[in-house]
Amino acid sequence: MKTPLWFPQSFFARTLWLVLIVVLFSKALTLVYLMMNEDVLVDRQYSHGAALTLRAYWAADLEDRATIAEAAGLTRVPHEQVPATEQHWPYSEIFSRQMQTELGPQTEVRVRAKSPPALWVHAPALGDDWLRVPLYPHPLRGQRIWSVLGWFLAIGLLSTAAAWIFVRQLSAPLKRLVFAARQIGKGRSVRLPVSDTPSEMAEVYRAFNQMAEDVEQAARERELMLAGVSHDLRTPLTRLRLSMEFLHTDSELTEDMVRDIEDMDAILDQFLAFIRDGRDEPLEQLDLLELIREVVAPYNQKQEMVRLCLEPVPVFPLRRVSLKRLLVNLIENALRYGGNAVEVAVSLAGDHSAPYVVLSVLDRGAGIAPAELGSIINPFIRGDRARGGQGAGLGLAIVKRIAALHGGSVELRNRSGGGLEARVCLPLGLLLPRDAA
Repeated sequence: MKTPLWFPQSFFARTLWLVLIVVLFSKALTLVYLMMNEDVLVDRQYSHGAALTLRAYWAADLEDRATIAEAAGLTRVPHEQVPATEQHWPYSEIFSRQMQTELGPQTEVRVRAKSPPALWVHAPALGDDWLRVPLYPHPLRGQRIWSVLGWFLAIGLLSTAAAWIFVRQLSAPLKRLVFAARQIGKGRSVRLPVSDTPSEMAEVYRAFNQMAEDVEQAARERELMLAGVSHDLRTPLTRLRLSMEFLHTDSELTEDMVRDIEDMDAILDQFLAFIRDGRDEPLEQLDLLELIREVVAPYNQKQEMVRLCLEPVPVFPLRRVSLKRLLVNLIENALRYGGNAVEVAVSLAGDHSAPYVVLSVLDRGAGIAPAELGSIINPFIRGDRARGGQGAGLGLAIVKRIAALHGGSVELRNRSGGGLEARVCLPLGLLLPRDAA
């Protein structure tokens, strides 16, 4: 959504506006509450009037006190008949402090809000007896504390909601930048809009877009260079191989040279496969088990070289050609180093919220040294000590790129009893990148 023209265009202005609005909003609500709740002022005035009445009662002559008591509703009460006080914050404190201020610091006050509400006051500076002063129910309402708490809670919630809305507006450009940076790290083309962002972030977005363009241009030049080198080398290698075949010699040197040429040709194939990682290939709803059977069938024409152990899995989005390349690389690697004891297994794992498919290619070869398990999957890394040194070290790197393209991961594990397990975890569509389709 495009930012309106009246909305602040910089982080400084937006933050300042946020602080001002939240503060003014809180002040306005507090003022409304104070205007609507005048009971505290009324109670102070009521306690002041009660103190004046008591002072007039004790200052009057004995024959006039009965008249004042009848007119004001005062009653003299023995000490043992005075009930215990009730606490009604802040009203009990208001009555107590007001009476002590006007009638002396030794004045005792007891408050009862239950019917009939009344004050019991003992002012030693004026007289020895307790006097009961009637209260009207309106000024003293114990439930007022809940009204106070409710108003302040409402003010806090509304202020928090306003702050959350504004902070979300401030953090949205940063979250967008984080997401775009992660997409760039996965090799996807991403551009950030600069028209609807704060002025400070617009400069960052422009720099990010320029960086993304430079990265993509460098990747295109690298791919073009590698493709050109591979293509240009393949032609002389083909001529050289034909020349070797026309020599009609059976010497061991000739066979070694032909074998070297074939290895070089295979290395070039790996380079081309590494460049074409299948990013442009569309996703299809495929049956993984059928795809595996299709790939494995040529290996089992004469005898069973690859055993299948497949559990049912649902159809989910895959790139057909890329996944075939992944399977072929793993199976070829297993057959090269594990002999005929190769197995392809498929199973479901995870819970209902994040299920994924586990595709494993297992062999009984020499395995890989534990120190090399974490690095051998990187480009141009070969497990020379454990599993030979043929190829360019791109086979497992291609597998890793294809798995990552499907939102998955690759892990190598040494098997108990000897051998290696190449485990590929593919999410059932839930963890695929948002723009994968």
